Amino acid sequence: MGTTIMVLNGPNLNLLGIREPGIYGTETLADIESICKRRGEKLGLEIDFRQSNNEGELVGWIHEAGRKADAIVLNAAAYTHTSVALMDALLSVGLPVIEVHLSNIFRREDFRHHSYVSKAAVGVICGLGSHGYELALEALAKTLNTTQEA
Repeated sequence: MGTTIMVLNGPNLNLLGIREPGIYGTETLADIESICKRRGEKLGLEIDFRQSNNEGELVGWIHEAGRKADAIVLNAAAYTHTSVALMDALLSVGLPVIEVHLSNIFRREDFRHHSYVSKAAVGVICGLGSHGYELALEALAKTLNTTQEA
């Protein structure tokens, strides 16, 4: 088995493409999954892409990643700003984590400027739309020394 990256997406991201396109764009989560899988293939990464509106399910997937994956890309969405449970789970598994946000959270409401996820992340990418996921995969490939292309 190759290097596996678990790409986890939090609440309401299943509504991408129809939810506030002025903020989140018009791409769907399925579009982003396709982008990640194509980029992962070029980088020699196996992508395990998931979405849940349930905080507990995300925590369980993080625990699973600790046993089955080499790193995590996480767009925790609203849980970014509220979930100590996600932070604790990420710190517990000890995997490299890249935090991703489609929008620039620092140009938005003040409550979005704080991230519990950042405490466990090696890096944060925000404001670049779906391209942020590709950049996260590239960063993890480099971190894990699996990069196959420049």
